[in-house]
Amino acid sequence: MRIITGKARGLKLLTPKDYNVRPTADRVKESLFNIINNRLPGAKVLDAFAGTGNLGLEAWSRGAEQITFVDQSATSLKLVAANIAKCRAEESCQVLRGNVITLLSRLGATGEQFDIIFSDPPYNHGWNAQLVEGLLHIPLLKPGGLLVLEYSNKETLPELPAEFTEIRTQKYGETFISLIIWK
Repeated sequence: MRIITGKARGLKLLTPKDYNVRPTADRVKESLFNIINNRLPGAKVLDAFAGTGNLGLEAWSRGAEQITFVDQSATSLKLVAANIAKCRAEESCQVLRGNVITLLSRLGATGEQFDIIFSDPPYNHGWNAQLVEGLLHIPLLKPGGLLVLEYSNKETLPELPAEFTEIRTQKYGETFISLIIWK
């Protein structure tokens, strides 16, 4: 697992020692970031279900200004913090521990909004559907903001409310990535 391009190009990130965390594969990540690259310069990004910080740090490397990482696992957050330090990105990053669904109201109370939200949760637990529902009540995405959902081929994309528009879904082996715009 590495940073593909940008400020930290080629930097190898630390990976988990077990399989409780499933980082996005480099080929999937490269394809995704080639699609969204023009949205990254200056962006505020939320990396929900951060795991290793792989997606947020790739966004930072490509020009995103501020990254907020959220995960409920202390082990994952140690890995995220170590990868942030390895990239020397501490000034641009914030790390929060907790379930992202319950943290939505805390983030919303600050008035903070994001240009991009990455959601790459553990597969087949319905987390993406809960996040979409939560974002309806706490609009953390800026108007025109991008929600990136990653999920397995055994899962279906939750039915999207009218406030969201799916602009693209791509299949990569057993993984799907859906790009969704907040109206």
